Amino acid sequence: MTDRTATVRFVLDGKTVEIHNPPPTESLLQCLRDRLGRHGVKEGCAEGDCGACTVVLGESRGDHTDYRAVNACIRMLPTVDGREVVTAESLSAPNQALHPVQQALVDCHASQCGFCTPGFVMSLFGLWLGRPDADRDAVLNALSGNLCRCTGYRPIIDAGLAMGQLPEPAGQWSRADAQSPERRARLNAIARGDALQIDAGAGFTAPRTVNELAQVLEAQPQSLVLAGGTDVGLWVTKHLRDLPHVVYLGEVAELRSITRDPAGGRVIGAAVPLTEAFAELLADWPELQELAQRFASPPVCNAGTLCGNIANGSPIGDSMPVLLALGAELDLRRGARQRRLPLDQFYLGYRKTALEPGEFVAAVRVPARGPGEQLSAWKVSKRYDQDISAVCLAVWFRENSVGIEQARIGVGGMAAIPRRAGKAELALAGRALDAPTIERAIHALSDDFSPMSDMRASSAYRTQVAGNLLRRLLHQREQPGVPIRVEQVSAS
Repeated sequence: MTDRTATVRFVLDGKTVEIHNPPPTESLLQCLRDRLGRHGVKEGCAEGDCGACTVVLGESRGDHTDYRAVNACIRMLPTVDGREVVTAESLSAPNQALHPVQQALVDCHASQCGFCTPGFVMSLFGLWLGRPDADRDAVLNALSGNLCRCTGYRPIIDAGLAMGQLPEPAGQWSRADAQSPERRARLNAIARGDALQIDAGAGFTAPRTVNELAQVLEAQPQSLVLAGGTDVGLWVTKHLRDLPHVVYLGEVAELRSITRDPAGGRVIGAAVPLTEAFAELLADWPELQELAQRFASPPVCNAGTLCGNIANGSPIGDSMPVLLALGAELDLRRGARQRRLPLDQFYLGYRKTALEPGEFVAAVRVPARGPGEQLSAWKVSKRYDQDISAVCLAVWFRENSVGIEQARIGVGGMAAIPRRAGKAELALAGRALDAPTIERAIHALSDDFSPMSDMRASSAYRTQVAGNLLRRLLHQREQPGVPIRVEQVSAS
């Protein structure tokens, strides 16, 4: 009998697929193509940028199934255990009729060479399931992670707008079918009650409770903690690294929740996807809408987690400047011991954090918005979508009748770690928000940082841009409702 604890099971086209003891770093793309012959799932970039590998994952969430587009090239196979996998081939009806998403692409002549088409199909299908009335902005956002090498975006966008006007399928993969009791029953039938434990390679463990997670990491502190895998996946596909024992957070229910603390702040668990985390932050801080949209494509945000971005500690991670500005704190745990640490004390050096061996980030705490509090955040990069920041800067301040009572400025891309601009904060505090105050803060900001030059921007450019972003505070005050948006920059 096959050992259930080491067997990955998922649903594909109504049937349960079982893969016993796979290599922990085998990607979902490799499984679909090499094991199951799903060649519509393509490898283009192998880093989650081009979208040719896009599939839709379904996960049972109580009384409904949550379907989201993800990148199969950087999704480790064991992390789809207990889920439903949908590929472009899955959408064909028994009578070979095309799904409305596929039919719209045909009608709009939106398939050119065809290599990228299945990925576009799945991104649009994910949108079709959740947004029957999707407008142009929703279509553009859904497709922001898909590249067409034939530069044929116009007909693809047309297809995204047209798909909702076509008749819904009568049976398979109608919206009702996606939420049918039969599909949920198949997922419930493979639901796991114990931890998935794979011993191939260095091993893979997916604990089910936070206590079990803490025990595993305390016993094996050398383990790699895996959340969304949107960065770790590249260690395998691009760096060709051998990973140590992997401990996956995605099955720990306590870490997938968002709660409120007594003061009304949000406590976002370590396994909460970026899509859900940003939705929560936007409820208090709608000013973050553009930054949230530009953070990454929907497939990346559907897989990656906010706490994973924090723990990763990249100096150009776009969530950290905002969280630093908001005064976020982290819940850390090692074994039975728990502690709370301000985010601005978490980063000690390049890719070095305050985490002790066997300790992990359990949640991030974001204070509730208070009276007089304002927030602005900007990301500057060479491309508008799917690009890494040259500079990311967020400014939080609280005003009173005199002026700025308190300010926090979080900055990314200006140092080896994401950190606050302490001198610039002091230059703002206690003063009116006017041109002399801003210029004083810009001068102080140049003392806060000595940025490096690299392929994304020169040191001088970063310094100038960071100062100009502070000037936007004044622009927003003088011209409310008139946004300034950088879609493309020259970073030389």
